[in-house]
Amino acid sequence: MRDVRRALTLIVGSALRADPLRAAGVLAIVVVSSLVAVFTAYWLKLLADGALGGDGDRVTTAAIAIAVSGIATTYLNWTAFKLRTHMAERTSLRIDQQLIDLAAGLPGIEHHERADYNDRLAMLQRHREVMTQTINALTNNLAAVVRMAGTVGLLASIHPVLALLPAFGLPALWAGARSSAVEQRALDATAERERTADHLLELTTTPGPGRELRIFGAGAALVDRHARLWREIDAVRVRAGLAATAIVATGWLAFAAGYVGVLVFVANRAVNGDASPGDVLMAVTLAGQVNTQVDRVVTLSNYLMKVARIVEKLVWLIDYESVARPTADVSPAPTPERLERGITLESVSFRYPGTDADVLRDVSVTIPAGATVAIVGENGAGKTTLAKLLCRFYAPTSGRIEVDGRDLGEFDAGDWRRRVAAGFQDFARFEFIARETVGVGDLDRIDDVAAVTGALDRASAADVVPTLPAGLDTQLGRSFSGGVDVSGGQWQKLALGRAMMRAAPLLLVLDEPTASLDAETEHALFERYADATRRVSATNGGITLLTSHRFSTVRMADLILVLDAGRLVEVGDHDTLVRRGGLYAELYELQAKSYR
Repeated sequence: MRDVRRALTLIVGSALRADPLRAAGVLAIVVVSSLVAVFTAYWLKLLADGALGGDGDRVTTAAIAIAVSGIATTYLNWTAFKLRTHMAERTSLRIDQQLIDLAAGLPGIEHHERADYNDRLAMLQRHREVMTQTINALTNNLAAVVRMAGTVGLLASIHPVLALLPAFGLPALWAGARSSAVEQRALDATAERERTADHLLELTTTPGPGRELRIFGAGAALVDRHARLWREIDAVRVRAGLAATAIVATGWLAFAAGYVGVLVFVANRAVNGDASPGDVLMAVTLAGQVNTQVDRVVTLSNYLMKVARIVEKLVWLIDYESVARPTADVSPAPTPERLERGITLESVSFRYPGTDADVLRDVSVTIPAGATVAIVGENGAGKTTLAKLLCRFYAPTSGRIEVDGRDLGEFDAGDWRRRVAAGFQDFARFEFIARETVGVGDLDRIDDVAAVTGALDRASAADVVPTLPAGLDTQLGRSFSGGVDVSGGQWQKLALGRAMMRAAPLLLVLDEPTASLDAETEHALFERYADATRRVSATNGGITLLTSHRFSTVRMADLILVLDAGRLVEVGDHDTLVRRGGLYAELYELQAKSYR
């Protein structure tokens, strides 16, 4: 229950901070309109008693009051609706910003590779609109509570015992909360299967995977799997829904007993002359309103419990972020402007969170300043993981990484990454205008056309620009009006240009960014990179780290690191490693044979 209260407090706080003036206006209108609506029953009592007693003034007053109340209620409800709509939009924007901050604000990428994190984030993304409607539910609940309070007062004016009627609604409220918990457990239990089903839907309805699905004839199998997953999901949720319905029905039986008792009690008092006809009319009207109000409170409370269970996922993300974000007891060390000695790994081991096997094991090596280094190894050897550690996406599980003798962890992660440039095999396709797609590699120069053009030249990617209708101002991506799609190779070249935006990084990581290019093109490209980086490294000692399966490229490196099952088994240049006749020589010979 504490988590539920915290979740509701969080969403209400977001709404209040997003638009405090409208929030205050909505609250005031809700209270006033609710009281006006309740007192309509009192005006009906006066109207009935006046009509039966021949009191024309009372009848006129009551009739005018009823008309004014109706008009006022309609206008106030319309105004509140408009204000709540604006609040929902502002709250939605605030929640989006919070999700972005939580997902993108952490220095590492561990959270992106955790299933529990992704399950919660996916649920929040699917239910964003539900969260923004929480304010409507809360204000409607407040309206029901205010009406209930007014109703209790008016019923008590007839006879104090009638004020007990709302108490018969407590079992219904309990039943609503209990049923919501039952249904939410079903949602949680099926969250991963729903995420899998969503992924299958994306695979079968987007153009990219369509070619492979048709070649392999896998479309029907994926459709069947999607249907099977949803049958499993539905089975769990339907059972939960039936159980929730039974719980709610039990709660409403208690209220029904109280409702019938009140009507019988008032009718008997009228027969005995202890209540006026107007009292009977008001009691019947208010009892009906209590029925409606209890129903609304139960429904809205049930809805709020569901929303709270969803918002709990946001609370979990916030807690995760507060724990995962490093807190330094001392100020971070200044990131060097140049490398003097280089980067040293001392007994570095690493295992991904939630796993029990080391991906890197006791790796020790010194990479000299200004060196071009290649990492070689079979798939799963740990090449990309090593690159991630050097980029500070993760910290070593054990051991340490030093930059010019200082622990890499002592530097601010953001400052270090501002001195790093990188291109990856699984590059991002930023659907911006082409200049921004490349320029995002150095945000300070994203609008600098000369810098973008220079980066494309260094990446041997300048030939992409003439193929675009508006050159660097072309919107990329078919999902935007006037946007154009480009080939996979062109996307890759733009990504390489992005990696070249920082002209003098301390560390340039090229993790198989040219895997889709042919060997000859890749060789020429890396030859150009090597020449350029050697010129730059002469001034700042920058290191270039590349991973590639093509030995025609690897042999250009000053230093080659050979990984095998997470262990560094060989270090040296190409000629030295070939003469040694170890794993590198074996892999080199296997690839050389394929070209003969």
